[in-house]
Amino acid sequence: MVFLSKGTPIVKDQRSEYVQRIFDIDARDTPHELIFVDEAGFNLTKRRRRGRNIIGYRDIVNVPGQRGGNVAMCAAISHRGVLHRHAALGPYNTMHLLAFLDGLRGHVYRLDQREPAQPQQPCYVVIWDNVSFHRAALVCDWFTNNPRFSSIFLPVYSPFLNPIEELFSAWRWKVYDRDPYIRIHVLQAMEEACLDSMVEACQGWIRHTRAFPPAT
Repeated sequence: MVFLSKGTPIVKDQRSEYVQRIFDIDARDTPHELIFVDEAGFNLTKRRRRGRNIIGYRDIVNVPGQRGGNVAMCAAISHRGVLHRHAALGPYNTMHLLAFLDGLRGHVYRLDQREPAQPQQPCYVVIWDNVSFHRAALVCDWFTNNPRFSSIFLPVYSPFLNPIEELFSAWRWKVYDRDPYIRIHVLQAMEEACLDSMVEACQGWIRHTRAFPPAT
């Protein structure tokens, strides 16, 4: 087994190659859209870990007796904001991912129909990490059967190159602020919190990730 640190030449080479591929895509004449995809877990009993106590009174924290289940959320963002999201109980797997990709394809096609016609059909580049089910044979077949979609894998140890990480960080706090399972259902809280993520925020996160040099 080989362990790689963040500063090894192998990691730097992968990041340089990734950045160069993004530059090459940007230089194409064919219109394209970069779509960043990832999955994140939301625990049903999750609460904020910080708070304030009343002066003169001991601070008390209510701890749930059981951890509860997890809800996995897969989401996709681009310069147009949050394009699609799909929740599933338990961990994400290949079949959940295929359902997500089908929903993403339908959503971006509907968005294209609302916008002025372009001389060429845009292509979509899905950028995500190297988790095993992203490389599953069924997922590869899906991209083969949908030639307007392609995928690029992020370099290892490079979550800062995926702007959707910022979305999930902000999304979690917005969900927990709604006290899921106290005031509203957790899935409803996740949907409402997603609507709080503005297009401008997604564009800012994308610009931030593109500010890193290849050899970071």
